[in-house]
Amino acid sequence: MSEKITIYDIAKKLNITAATVSRALNNNPKIKESTRELVIKTAASMNYKQNKLALALKSGRSNNIGVIVPRIDSNFFASVIRGIEEELHPHGYQVIICQTHEDSKRENENLYTLIDAQVDGILMSVTAVTTENDGAFHNVLEKNVPLIFFDRSKHIDGVSSVTINDFKGGYMATKHLINEGCRCIAHLSGDQSLEIFKNRFLGYKQALLDNGMIFKEELVIPVKSSVDAGKEAVDTLLQLQTRPDAIFSSSDFAALGAIQELKERNISIPKEFCVAGFSNEPFTKFMELSITSVDQSPLEMGKMSARVFLEQVDKTETIKIEKKVVLAPELHIRKSSSRTTS
Repeated sequence: MSEKITIYDIAKKLNITAATVSRALNNNPKIKESTRELVIKTAASMNYKQNKLALALKSGRSNNIGVIVPRIDSNFFASVIRGIEEELHPHGYQVIICQTHEDSKRENENLYTLIDAQVDGILMSVTAVTTENDGAFHNVLEKNVPLIFFDRSKHIDGVSSVTINDFKGGYMATKHLINEGCRCIAHLSGDQSLEIFKNRFLGYKQALLDNGMIFKEELVIPVKSSVDAGKEAVDTLLQLQTRPDAIFSSSDFAALGAIQELKERNISIPKEFCVAGFSNEPFTKFMELSITSVDQSPLEMGKMSARVFLEQVDKTETIKIEKKVVLAPELHIRKSSSRTTS
């Protein structure tokens, strides 16, 4: 195995100092262009590789960005990551992706690992709201590392966020179901300790009240974002004394499960029962019975999160301003709830 080439080897070959080699490789303006080109050409011929960690320690920048998500096997988070990369790559940044799997302990480990890796910033979607990791968040801020929340956020002074208007999304979906003639609308709710799910629920509730309908707690079923959870929720709802005629689900996967269970029971959709979901997952539009859903604009969310980061590392900016970006939701009306076109 050949020995690793160093700047001292290049300096010896060119009969110049190691300091000159280092300055040339790092584009120091004090070095002549002819010398810089000679050093770079020689370094390439000797198969020299710069120590990225050493450069990061010296310059204070690694050109790496940490991205923390609950999971990457989700179209939503995969699209957000794509947006982040598309926006940051032209600026010379690489992305390091970490998953929490909805585990606050892993989230804590991810934060400290990324700090140890000398990342220039962290963009993340938090796990269920907890105070357990507050120390890790404050450690990030104390080290002057930009921290930006997207989709799922926490209220921490000095931390920017990029979200969509979940309240409006919940309101729009529920109002659409009311307009289609639904009079007893159930809600499949996510973990309301997370602001996104709480706001979707509040939008649902407000739409009912604004349209003269009674809010009933028994029609709100806590679910995980899964097909099985949607099926189980329908089983629970159909046992109620007053059976609902529609579901607004905080998750497309739960909405899909609900539709599958309703079909198993020979309940006609949307004639007898309407269903609307949230997230606009790709499968919602490609199914034979396409699913009405609220689009979260994940690609734009990722791009916007990256732009907020770039603003914070702008050297001309001496004061970091906390920024709250709220994107507008868009309701895609499809067969699962559209009685007027069915």
